[in-house]
Amino acid sequence: MAGSSTTPSASLLLLLILLFCFSAAAKEILVGGNIDAWKIPSSESDSLNQWAERSRFQVGDHLVWKYDGGKDSVLQVSKEDYPNCNITNPIKEYSDGNTKVKLDHPGPFYFISGEKGHCEKGQKLIVVVLTPRGSSRYIGISPAPSSAELEEGPAIAPTSSATALHSALVMSLGVLFAMWSF
Repeated sequence: MAGSSTTPSASLLLLLILLFCFSAAAKEILVGGNIDAWKIPSSESDSLNQWAERSRFQVGDHLVWKYDGGKDSVLQVSKEDYPNCNITNPIKEYSDGNTKVKLDHPGPFYFISGEKGHCEKGQKLIVVVLTPRGSSRYIGISPAPSSAELEEGPAIAPTSSATALHSALVMSLGVLFAMWSF
């Protein structure tokens, strides 16, 4: 009978653990951190890749671009087309001025301006998406390829917060099962 008296608190603990795990839910991230960021950068330090190197992107997040759709566009391109600014064969093309792209898998995503000459002047972006926390589906895939692999792109080191979250979850589940068994 003692096990049944702890069931409500065990259920509450499980609910709190699940809420904690999902509190890091998908986000909408404004590219460059401001509305007019999708433009030719004024300097190397103003490039969107500098911004992306300081940011963390998770599977399920959405990148949002705000720009004048009559004067520019966003092209998602392959790794091979990125360094050459090849606008002729995009994976996806967006020109609505309010572009929203879901980051649906870990690894790099490559974006360039669709306006002729803009990419060559630095209007491009590589976003590296981290492997989902606690996902066994992607075991063995590096969440942040090296700079050499990205060819001019950012190398984002994985944070220890994913490991800490996993450890906290395992420990919490252990406590939950210990409470439930008594």
